[in-house]
Amino acid sequence: MSSELVQVKNLNVTFTKKRGFLKHHSDETKAVNNVNLSVKEGETLGIVGESGCGKSTLARTLLTLQKPTSGTVLFKGEDIFQYTHAEKHKFRKDVQMIFQDPFSSLNPRMSVGEIIAAPLKAFGYPKEAIKKNVRTLMDLVGIDPKYANRLPHEFSGGQCQRIGIARAIALKPKLIVCDEPVSALDVSIQAQIINLLKDLQKEFNLTYLFISHDLSVVKNIADRIAVIYLGQVKELASNESFFTHPSHPYTNKLLSVIPIPDPKTAKTRTWAFVKEDQPSLITHSSGCAFYPRCPIAQDYCKTHDPELTQLAEHHDVACFYPMNQGTR
Repeated sequence: MSSELVQVKNLNVTFTKKRGFLKHHSDETKAVNNVNLSVKEGETLGIVGESGCGKSTLARTLLTLQKPTSGTVLFKGEDIFQYTHAEKHKFRKDVQMIFQDPFSSLNPRMSVGEIIAAPLKAFGYPKEAIKKNVRTLMDLVGIDPKYANRLPHEFSGGQCQRIGIARAIALKPKLIVCDEPVSALDVSIQAQIINLLKDLQKEFNLTYLFISHDLSVVKNIADRIAVIYLGQVKELASNESFFTHPSHPYTNKLLSVIPIPDPKTAKTRTWAFVKEDQPSLITHSSGCAFYPRCPIAQDYCKTHDPELTQLAEHHDVACFYPMNQGTR
């Protein structure tokens, strides 16, 4: 890992929805709220949080599929939202995506060979080079090249995700956004896909933005982990520091629900108490976004919004009263 490949600076994405009979009123939803992140070349940054916290919106913005309300995203030092048409076309080659559902992400009317070849055709590769690359890519992800003429429905979920991975790496991208790539798979298959992603990262020096709600999966692949809550980054830390010294109450809540294989150990675990369900992105106005649910919140938290600040080396947290400080 060396230089920063991606830099996200003060990024905001707000959606406006008209309401009422005459649509005179509107609600604003801050899906991404003043996010500051960086992804180093060759590393895996895990993005975790509950459903609806803004993980996928952040990913879509990084892929230029969603325009930000404000803020900038730099890719290799260049603002991706200032690209010309030609520069954006080149950017598409450098940044690819692996989708959550391996079945719906593949065209059912195309053979797997055609699916993997599609990005190569889009960038003008000659026919012979495409055929050779497709065979190589299928072999690389563990699919026998002789099945190139088969349709996606003839493969299992794990095999379809391997095909999706082959398509994603076809153009040798710099960054791959993985949007919950194993959540739809069986546990045993999840481990195989994670190991495949690790092997490909080593071989091609890939950089991953790995989005997930499953911390046990993220633990096995991420170098650093960012916790997002209602569009805000609440904790950002190295893998080791994150799981050894979780400091934000929300992070502790997420960690407390990870299943423990040993029943005896599971009975002795301490559960993090969190009040009520996640509030709406629309209703949140001032103060800390986690205040309504936080078990250690003070009056100060209701009116002040904490910024992401360094708590220890390789560990930042947005909380006025971080937990586990005594272990540092």
